[in-house]
Amino acid sequence: MPLLRPPVPALRPFVAQLWASGDPVDAAGASPWREHALPSGAMHLVVRLTDRVLRIADPFQHGSAQAVVPSLVGGMRSRYYVRELAGPSCSVGAVLRPGAAQCLFGVGADALAERHTSLEDLWGLAARELRERLLSQRRPEDRLAVFEAELAARLPRVHGLHPAVAQALAQFPAGASVAEVVRQGGVSHRRFIELFRRSVGLAPKTFLRVLRFQRALPALRAGQPLAAVAVDLGYSDQSHFSREFLAFSGVTPLAYRLQHGTEMNHLPMKAG
Repeated sequence: MPLLRPPVPALRPFVAQLWASGDPVDAAGASPWREHALPSGAMHLVVRLTDRVLRIADPFQHGSAQAVVPSLVGGMRSRYYVRELAGPSCSVGAVLRPGAAQCLFGVGADALAERHTSLEDLWGLAARELRERLLSQRRPEDRLAVFEAELAARLPRVHGLHPAVAQALAQFPAGASVAEVVRQGGVSHRRFIELFRRSVGLAPKTFLRVLRFQRALPALRAGQPLAAVAVDLGYSDQSHFSREFLAFSGVTPLAYRLQHGTEMNHLPMKAG
């Protein structure tokens, strides 16, 4: 089981959770597998500490599979992608909040969206040095402490969220519409879209669709009827729910229920 914990208070406006998984030695001998990585509504920073190959592919672009570098930023996604893993990996990572991209990487979240970006492209040699320091630590707790210290050291670059974006992120989970938060935000609709994309990585309406998709996952895992899930989440009907779910995950809601794995946003793919 991975080690999960919240960050120190100074990092919490930008980092939702820290985690460390696996061990470089224990990850040495296991079978490869493929999975759909589902859009989670968050960005991720990951430093992989094993040399096993990880390939990612856009299922909508033929021949797009490519091996990824050990240290990377996973940008906000509006649809699933395919992960091909040669075996378990030891890694350290963080789930990032809106606004973290500008703070930690010096770029807007929209510049990182829908793709993986090498951490070396953003941090230069410091990314490689961080990985070397993490490799020198044997315990997951110690690796997390080193990782957390590196993130905290970058806080002097802090750029807070624009108030209109912060207000939207606070109100969207309660059901507020884009039009409502724009009226209250004191900026034009076009300016709000621009600010939101730069901070979050997706347009507001797309982000809301991802949030609704995310709320469907635990309901499906709990065995709730598909029609009830569709109604509860405000889809126009079950067909609308199924189309949206398929677009985000690559499978139907029923297929997800039948074949989901231990992690909500990682869907194992059947061989062949």
